Amino acid sequence: MTLEELRDEIDRIDAQLVELLKQRAACVHQVGETKRANNAPVFVPERESALIAKLLKLNDGILPEKSLLSIWRQIVSCSFMLEGNMRIGYLGPEGTWSHQAALSRFGDSVELVPYSSFAHIFAAVERNEVNYGVIPLENSTHGNVVQAMDFFAHTHLRICAQVHQSVQNCLMANIPAKDIRTIYSHPQVLGQCGIWLQQNYPHADQIPTASSTAAARMAVEKAGEGAAALGSPLAARLHGLNILAEQVQDIATNTTRFVVIGTQSTRPSGQDRTTICFTVPHKAGGLVDVLEHFRAHGINIFCLDSRPTRDTAWEYLFYLDVDGHEEQEPLRSCLAELKAECPVFKVLGSYPEK
Repeated sequence: MTLEELRDEIDRIDAQLVELLKQRAACVHQVGETKRANNAPVFVPERESALIAKLLKLNDGILPEKSLLSIWRQIVSCSFMLEGNMRIGYLGPEGTWSHQAALSRFGDSVELVPYSSFAHIFAAVERNEVNYGVIPLENSTHGNVVQAMDFFAHTHLRICAQVHQSVQNCLMANIPAKDIRTIYSHPQVLGQCGIWLQQNYPHADQIPTASSTAAARMAVEKAGEGAAALGSPLAARLHGLNILAEQVQDIATNTTRFVVIGTQSTRPSGQDRTTICFTVPHKAGGLVDVLEHFRAHGINIFCLDSRPTRDTAWEYLFYLDVDGHEEQEPLRSCLAELKAECPVFKVLGSYPEK
């Protein structure tokens, strides 16, 4: 075929794609009406998990996986809009990694609402001011986001889904690199870039900020004082900052796991993770006894962490991520045993692993 013939063929296929998208939109609109009539949620993570698995199988490795999923994310985002406008809260302002995680999970067609703190996000979801919130829970380099963890023990909200966001930080400023005297960023980002900072800017002051976007603003406002910031390339573009160094995180595979919080429970997808929190009896081997239940049932533990309960001095609340769904065996029986044994026990949510 000639170049002109190939272009004509692409135009014909594009017209077919648009027609199919119109037909899909009509079906989605009917789905939305049915969901509203039955008070069913618009966002169904287990359905999305199954859809992604099906798409990857249909693709058979022909299209780049990342590109295919990116295209479909926007199609699904449009579906959210057609079924009923969704509002998603995230730790703002625009340009933060939380903002990008929300975009990655929900696409451009939903309304993304920035909040200044985790407390505000939890409160907004509890008041139905937004449908869901996107919260960073742990980073592959710097560990758990403890400021977020403390809210889960005192809310009725549940974890509905998760997002793995690749985090590639950059150094941004409107001054020459040699003139940098102060570097601003979120504490998590400063921790993710600790070795790089020590090697490249050992004498620069490191100032924590509420978000990496807030750090970008400080780099603009205090440029005359030698200010720079660490954050996302998007934050640099939004604030007109020059990128002086890219991918400055200490670990190339630096990834943050975000969770989606809401009021609904997610049904089993076939490959799920469950997050729980609990306290243990005050006796020797109390934690070992609790963990023994998972070994006895053959359940894999992904991670274990602890936080002060804040109610009693030197008493700790343990957080645990395990393989499986709370409604399915063997995890269901294991959790029933723990509920009877632990003074405090709470399932924070079961949700698709992928």
